[in-house]
Amino acid sequence: MPSRAQLRCAVLLPLAARLLVPLGSPLSGQQRLGVTVTFPETRSRGPLDGRLLLLVSTDSSAEPRFQIGDGPGTQLVFGVDVEGWRPEEATVVDGSAFGYPVRSLASLPPGRYWTQVVLNRYETFNRADGHVVKLPPDRGEGQQWSRKPGNLYSAPRWVRLDAGAERARLVLDQEIPPIAEPAETKYVKHVRIQSERLSKFWGRPMYLGAHVLLPEGYDAHPEARYPLVVNHGHFPYDFSGFRPEPPDPTVPCTYSARFRLDCYNRIQDSLAHAFYQDWTGPDFPRVLLIEIQHPTPYYDDSYAVNSENNGPYGDAIQYELLPEIERRFRGLGEGWARFTYGGSTGGWEAMAVQVLYPDEYNGAWVACPDPIDFRAYTVVNIYEDRNAYFLDSQWKRTPRPGQRDWRGHVSATLEETNHRELALGTKSRSGDQWDIWEAVYSPVGPDGYPRRIWDKLTGEIDREVADYWREHYDLVHILRRDWKTLGPKVAGKLFIYVGDMDNYYLNNAVYLAEEFLESTSAPHYGGEVDYGDRAEHCWNGDHTRSNAYSRLRYHQMFIPRIMDQIRKNHPAGVDTVSWRY
Repeated sequence: MPSRAQLRCAVLLPLAARLLVPLGSPLSGQQRLGVTVTFPETRSRGPLDGRLLLLVSTDSSAEPRFQIGDGPGTQLVFGVDVEGWRPEEATVVDGSAFGYPVRSLASLPPGRYWTQVVLNRYETFNRADGHVVKLPPDRGEGQQWSRKPGNLYSAPRWVRLDAGAERARLVLDQEIPPIAEPAETKYVKHVRIQSERLSKFWGRPMYLGAHVLLPEGYDAHPEARYPLVVNHGHFPYDFSGFRPEPPDPTVPCTYSARFRLDCYNRIQDSLAHAFYQDWTGPDFPRVLLIEIQHPTPYYDDSYAVNSENNGPYGDAIQYELLPEIERRFRGLGEGWARFTYGGSTGGWEAMAVQVLYPDEYNGAWVACPDPIDFRAYTVVNIYEDRNAYFLDSQWKRTPRPGQRDWRGHVSATLEETNHRELALGTKSRSGDQWDIWEAVYSPVGPDGYPRRIWDKLTGEIDREVADYWREHYDLVHILRRDWKTLGPKVAGKLFIYVGDMDNYYLNNAVYLAEEFLESTSAPHYGGEVDYGDRAEHCWNGDHTRSNAYSRLRYHQMFIPRIMDQIRKNHPAGVDTVSWRY
């Protein structure tokens, strides 16, 4: 990888330029370097908008589109925005395209590379706030540009990238096919509704979905009405971790580099079957357990809150989706009988809905949550630090870390992870982590897209945006600010767990949350905060098992605790009997 000094010496060109160069024109060396891309009329007769990605690799064992990541094994991506791109019209991806982890093709050593192009297609949304934006709608895949149905791509091939060579021509002649709907079973049902609130905001039909796991004995007890448990997390294609069939011992083993375990796929299948056995056993609590689908045009998940950029997802989930599920499947339909848990994104969501809709839930089990206090936005204090990518210093330029392992070894910096997103999409459109936090937490900018919390290229923090984040989405700040009225509603309902070596430094915000919660009075928060020694992401409070196993047992851990919560905290005269069989 070229040094920062070498990159600074490179010619400075626009980061996301769309460059159309007539074939045969005189070209500079940097312009000649790269590829020429077209798409045929058979893929689209009309013009297309989107992000055109050039994927470059030295590894031909897989398609380049599946080789981009934050770790040291990542390959290369270079991106340009395209608008009104017509069939057979040539678009060039050259040295002006912003790249990751190499900033420009001009810095790439000449040679043969395993190469592919992908067009992440955008559509136009005419929002109710008057803004017109171009974004990639979810198509059932959970906002994954490399797998999104309808996206165009080329078959990978070896291409010589050399300023002195003829520029290669690549054709987007492949299209990712639609995804089949998951099947229903005796236990797993699927719900999909059109949301009135979201459709009004986005100016087109928008949908919410859920996978519902019915309790054992559901049909045999038609008089029973059930508590509702919401397991928050990333976009689920189907209900995950529930396997009626015993594991197949002949399935080829897959090694987990994260957990350093061979045959981890078999471990997952075994624990999924164990959950089926527990769920259908005589002693497991009878509840409605759901995983919800709420992808936005920015991410695989809305974060389950209202947002200027995403729209009223919080209200749509709370007042449209959940009541419909309770109506269809005999839910009790009261706040004392609703509970939530989740990890990572799901951990933040579990805490957020308990804090922002305090009367609608009777407990949140919050594992490895995304930053719940923005004084520790991973390793950045957005209210005091000047730069997100480098420690504030007069003479030094020390990069802030972005990811680590349980020993503290850093595999990516904050600058690198953000520059990967910038290569994948401008205007918070990468479909990835830092961009969705902006889409959820930021006010709308003048162009209709989220205002940046920091300059994506340099890391300079916008203090005005930070102040907006604090008042609307900093959960610890909101609890502190509103404890007089909020405290009585959430006391005894917050249970937070995180590993002290979380890969993304999420434990830093939990320390600050604990400091405040333990200081509370009138009432005291009455919950729990716990840490896993040397545990990585996403530790969930289980001190008896390694993270590789405990992360597959959320339901068995938390649903029995939910039963204890109901015993301790329910109104008089409610149904606490019909579902206990």
